[in-house]
Amino acid sequence: MTRHWTRPRRFDRNLVVIGAGSAGLVAALVGARLGARVTLVEAGRMGGDCLNTGCVPSKALIHAARLVAGARDAARMGLLADPGRVDSAAAFRHIRAAVATVAPHDSVERYRGLGVDVRHGHARITSPWTVTVGGETLTTRAIVIAAGAAPTLPDIPGLSDAGYLTSETLWQLEKAPQRLAILGGGPIGCELAQAFARLGSAVTIVQSGPRLLPREDDDVADLVRACLERDGVRVLTDAKVLSTTPDALRLEHGDAVAFDTLLVAVGRTPRTGGYGLEELGIGLTAHGTIDANAYLQTLHPNIYACGDVAGPFQFTHAAGQQGWHAAVNALFGSLHRIRPDPTLMPAVTFTDPEIARVGLNRREARARGIAHEVTRHALRELDRAIVDNAQDGFVTVLTAPGRDRILGATIVAPRAGEMLAEFVLAMRHGIGLKKLFGTIHAYPTYTEANRDAAGAWRRAHAPAWALGLLGRYHGWRRG
Repeated sequence: MTRHWTRPRRFDRNLVVIGAGSAGLVAALVGARLGARVTLVEAGRMGGDCLNTGCVPSKALIHAARLVAGARDAARMGLLADPGRVDSAAAFRHIRAAVATVAPHDSVERYRGLGVDVRHGHARITSPWTVTVGGETLTTRAIVIAAGAAPTLPDIPGLSDAGYLTSETLWQLEKAPQRLAILGGGPIGCELAQAFARLGSAVTIVQSGPRLLPREDDDVADLVRACLERDGVRVLTDAKVLSTTPDALRLEHGDAVAFDTLLVAVGRTPRTGGYGLEELGIGLTAHGTIDANAYLQTLHPNIYACGDVAGPFQFTHAAGQQGWHAAVNALFGSLHRIRPDPTLMPAVTFTDPEIARVGLNRREARARGIAHEVTRHALRELDRAIVDNAQDGFVTVLTAPGRDRILGATIVAPRAGEMLAEFVLAMRHGIGLKKLFGTIHAYPTYTEANRDAAGAWRRAHAPAWALGLLGRYHGWRRG
């Protein structure tokens, strides 16, 4: 597979990393800290999607919107100030300030200071050992592709003339639009719909499928829909878009959704074109990601792929984990290889309440034919949720039949992402619900819901014969 290229007798560097997003930054940093000579190439802005158009700005927006919602709700708690007026322009100033504050963590200056040779330009792989940047050819023992993904654009007549925004271009807004239509009811669409509705926009989600959040269980999707609608979001499911004009979506049956701003949030497509994959014969999977093995190696064993361009996840923390593994394997794979564990990847959707999941949920377990038991504990029974007036939600745990081994957990609650860490740790180290129940949890906290769910499992599995024997024992003790 390398017969078409001549392998250099010596190499300028040990590693070239293409892409300075989450995966690429970690790969470059790990390589440099392990003593390798590393070049990091980025055609756009350092930090990639997460810093500039993804996690950081979206969570800053969500934070601002949550404060607004809290101020409105606080009237019932005795707040007498009028919370009716919202300055959404201030929220967007907060977003830009948050990005600017985080940016130095991912800056050219920081990485050069850490020993990484950072190049700005378009990289093209010209052989398994050479990459060209700005007319210069770099020779390298290994290459890590971390090119990320871009928003998917559906094939809808009139879309190109509608002045649409995506999760990448949304942040050019100066304030919340009056009427916002969102194509797509996945995590990004739901998060942004709720945030903009709380900041005063009239928001409509147009979802082609039968429900929001198709990867989640039905009760999760139903609760999120109810919460969005309570915040004023209009949710249209099973809605097929026939065409769009600059101010309206045309749906089946003659319906229309008017908008001032259209946001397309139907998914993300890996960036696989333009940097030499075709010439090297590196193929793609059915999902459009770079075809790589469990060790993140492509057709050419010294070329690795990680992050969104490799899949199967599109999470910053997944990209970082893969970037670490790719760098270590690229530098030491001839001695020892390690593979990332894809089975325990936490996922969080930052709606209010948050949705956090690890391992299997009921939908996945049924689809894969995996036998399981379900334990569900409602948040309305949790003291902390009651005093916080945040009783929407639950903890659902899947276990192996008759055993306390955790197969997966789904949490719908405030700060569910933080609560999930306990289940990730338990599953990673084989800790079952019995030990989780025996762990002291501070009162009153949301993490008590994890212990309560474990307690519910334990009560359901208490042997009837033992309880009967205990009853007779205590009766005998009474005389």
